[in-house]
Amino acid sequence: MLRVVAYGRLPRKIDDAGAVVPEIHETIAGFRATLELERMEGRTVGLVPTMGFLHEGHASLMRRASAENETAAVTIFVNPLQFAASEDLGDYPRDLDHDLALAADCGIAHVFVPSVLEMYPEPMATSVHVAGITARFEGASRPEHFAGVATVVAKLLAITGPCRAYFGEKDFQQLAVVRRMARDLSLPVDVVGCPIVRDLDGLALSSRNVYLDPTQRAAAPVLQRALEAAAELVRSGATDPGAVRDCLADTIRGEPAAALDYADVVDAATLEPVAEVAAGQRLLVAAAFGSTRLLDNLEVPGHAR
Repeated sequence: MLRVVAYGRLPRKIDDAGAVVPEIHETIAGFRATLELERMEGRTVGLVPTMGFLHEGHASLMRRASAENETAAVTIFVNPLQFAASEDLGDYPRDLDHDLALAADCGIAHVFVPSVLEMYPEPMATSVHVAGITARFEGASRPEHFAGVATVVAKLLAITGPCRAYFGEKDFQQLAVVRRMARDLSLPVDVVGCPIVRDLDGLALSSRNVYLDPTQRAAAPVLQRALEAAAELVRSGATDPGAVRDCLADTIRGEPAAALDYADVVDAATLEPVAEVAAGQRLLVAAAFGSTRLLDNLEVPGHAR
């Protein structure tokens, strides 16, 4: 049984356990107006943009948004603009009931669940392209991907208004793209990167992990092992990018079920190659396990003393 309690001009629904029941929004106008009213009443807004099928990685973002803001919101939208013609949009996993329950457990007050027609009532004539930073890695493997990501994120941030927006570091290139876009367009948003959440064997949590068969799932932690091996090489004093790349690539190639896509060490802000390995840069890897591509990354550590 739900009860309604006063919370300024935006009453909250509370369940029998005393937890807030998220308000579901299906229209842009309703979601935008609600968050504007939240800010008018003096509350900061934390936003977690997602494509749904939420897991513990998403939960860590939602909990942080709830902890650092008076009002936390999540968007659940499988964005067709970031899928190539060869990628089956219809196969992307969905479980809205689970997503809503997890959002409630994480203290989310508002959930935006728009339809494709609501987000794109007519074919888009505008696309957001972030040059340079999207050219390599995921951008090389999926040329249409980042324009679709940047466009939908720009749209979601415009709908939400001033906020803190939380993104996981697992998709590190995506995080770098969003940060650059927000800075270039002077968007009223603080983009917050959050640590990768891993399974017990080290595999970074991802909605795509459900596509792995048992053999592929057992092999997939090689990505994290490669990152840790390269990090240990750096701690021992290595500064040559070639040696670090070889360490990453050789470790992944040693796993028969993995088909290496890329392995590199890059500047964390620009994702450009580095002349010398130094703390704070980023190790990036991606590989295919059957038809499923997985990616992972790690911050370059300092040298051991």
